[in-house]
Amino acid sequence: MPQAIPAGGALGGSTNRALDGRRLGLALGMLVLPQYVALGAPSVALPAIGRALAVPFGATAWILAAWSLTSALAMPVAGRLMARRSPVRVLVAGVVALAAGSALAGTGPTLPVVIVGRLIGGAGAGATVIAVFAVAGALPGRERIRALGIIAAAGATASACGTLVGGAVTAWLGWRAVLAIPVLALPLLPAALTDRRTFTETGERNDSSGRLDLVGAAALSVLAGSLITLLQAHSVGLPAPVTLAIAAAGALAAVGLWWRMRRLPDGFVPRRVIAARGFLPAGLVGGTIFAGYYGVLFLAPSLIEQVTGGGALEAGALLVPAAACSVPAGRLVGALTDRFASWQVSAGLAAFTVVGVLVVAAFHGPIPVVAGTALAVCGFAGAQAVLVGLAPELVAARDRDTAQGLLSFMIFLGGGIGPAAVAGLSTIAPERVGLAVLAAIPLAGLALSLTRPPITH
Repeated sequence: MPQAIPAGGALGGSTNRALDGRRLGLALGMLVLPQYVALGAPSVALPAIGRALAVPFGATAWILAAWSLTSALAMPVAGRLMARRSPVRVLVAGVVALAAGSALAGTGPTLPVVIVGRLIGGAGAGATVIAVFAVAGALPGRERIRALGIIAAAGATASACGTLVGGAVTAWLGWRAVLAIPVLALPLLPAALTDRRTFTETGERNDSSGRLDLVGAAALSVLAGSLITLLQAHSVGLPAPVTLAIAAAGALAAVGLWWRMRRLPDGFVPRRVIAARGFLPAGLVGGTIFAGYYGVLFLAPSLIEQVTGGGALEAGALLVPAAACSVPAGRLVGALTDRFASWQVSAGLAAFTVVGVLVVAAFHGPIPVVAGTALAVCGFAGAQAVLVGLAPELVAARDRDTAQGLLSFMIFLGGGIGPAAVAGLSTIAPERVGLAVLAAIPLAGLALSLTRPPITH
């Protein structure tokens, strides 16, 4: 199996000192904190947003799904751009878009404007994440796992602790301030870029030839966007002709993407990357785990408010114990990869997610909701540390950035599918039933981990 990084050093082989995965992980983990807070914080504010903007609760799922959708779509684009340009440029552009979109979402007068802001902010978040993971993923062996584990723990903690932050900010400053939280990434950017030498050593790029395949990128974007929209078509009241048109566009995009891969092997979705052993299983398994987690994240605060009769602050505070589980999960997964194959670890993470989704769906009361969310948090944090970092081990060195972007796209797209599926199902069945049905997605990931291992070592 081709390796992207020599075992004895950093990418490029020209470093005078060993790169410290812990130090780099802490620097990058701090940078991604605001955008991961933006995943959990709005989930607590959704009931308030629905009331303020006079829209059904199911329609507010777009606030989460839009962010996840464009985050996923931006990742392969950023991966291809980093094959030609410095990851520092991609990182800066991503943080600027993240802040600008979040500012728009926080000031939007209507739900469509808020969603547009979340789409822009999500795209910036996706570019930021892929730049962060690409730099950390270029570290050698153990240092890579260490850095990714710290970043995953920071992301999962911020994501789930975002419920407390979101509840407090909603109660004291209002829901608009919640959506504007990612703007805080701007002042954190200079601190993350202080050690520019680290980015240079881990971020050398050799592929500057060729042009970005815009047709392939458009086909992938339309395919993903149509999937998320169709899942929520009923909840947002899309007319039947519009729904059919979106379905047709998605089908045409799928055919066009397949045709593009055959006609242009080095296009936006290179055939050799998709065909790499274990690549598709790794992306699909990660996507199912993320779908389960984000489905729980969308519904859990609302369920707690219904049971306790409290508001956003109470719901966010009750979910803090679930957030705390991400820290040991990120650390334990790093240790487990030394003893078990990645496919075994990913199977366990998928199982945790399945159980977590079912516990939240089947049992009433705040304690089961918190316990189930904690299990889903463990799956989310572990999947980032194990599966997102697989790209360098699955493809040749020249395809590392492209593979990182496409693999992250598949995994993070699940974050859009989860809340969209729950919101769509909630219009034809009780919310808990919709969440129980969602458990079939991570269950499929568990089966795939056992039958088609993402990677063996």
